[in-house]
Amino acid sequence: MTQQPLRDTKQKILNAAIYLFNSKGYAGTSVREIANRANANVAHISYYFKGKGGLLEYLVSHYYEGYIQVIEENYSLLKYGNAHTVLSKIILDILNYQHENRQLSRLVYREVTVDSVLIREVMTTYLTKEKYYIKSVIDQGIEEGYYRKGFVPHMIIQLRSLLHTPYLQPQYMSEVLHIQPHEAYFVHQYYKELKIWLNSLLLENQSLEGKLVAVR
Repeated sequence: MTQQPLRDTKQKILNAAIYLFNSKGYAGTSVREIANRANANVAHISYYFKGKGGLLEYLVSHYYEGYIQVIEENYSLLKYGNAHTVLSKIILDILNYQHENRQLSRLVYREVTVDSVLIREVMTTYLTKEKYYIKSVIDQGIEEGYYRKGFVPHMIIQLRSLLHTPYLQPQYMSEVLHIQPHEAYFVHQYYKELKIWLNSLLLENQSLEGKLVAVR
């Protein structure tokens, strides 16, 4: 009888932390403020997360577990299709994942720019896996003759920047460019532009584009 209320309390704490960490910053947010916004007791935060640091660690780890799962599920499709189709699907699914978790995406991507023990652990686990999968797909695309030869780390930098920027600069997008990344149509339109970039950056021969399986 008490399990559901406890689960609800945990989720309220997570939601409150995401909001406050985004609006006030991690350092500027107190455990008591999180508890008050979640209508919970400070002791609940200690019980579930062992404090504010554990709460941030949970949010970042939980986000990247889902993020890597999206990539892994598509990576497994390499045995059935060409690398370009798989990479296109990875991009689309990451965009959808970010959109579904947009407040958390904003928080996590901002925290990754800060040097800390937590982020170093993220770099050596989740982000190393991300690099492995993306590099493997691009390398296979080169072997298949779809992609031009190039310095793959630079390609990965550009891809990650294009994927993450909407959630690192939401105010600039909404107030200067008048683009609303929280709207459902944003993912569809942005994906179309990313496909144009992907084709221009990677394809060895632009005439190959029409031969590849389209991802809708």
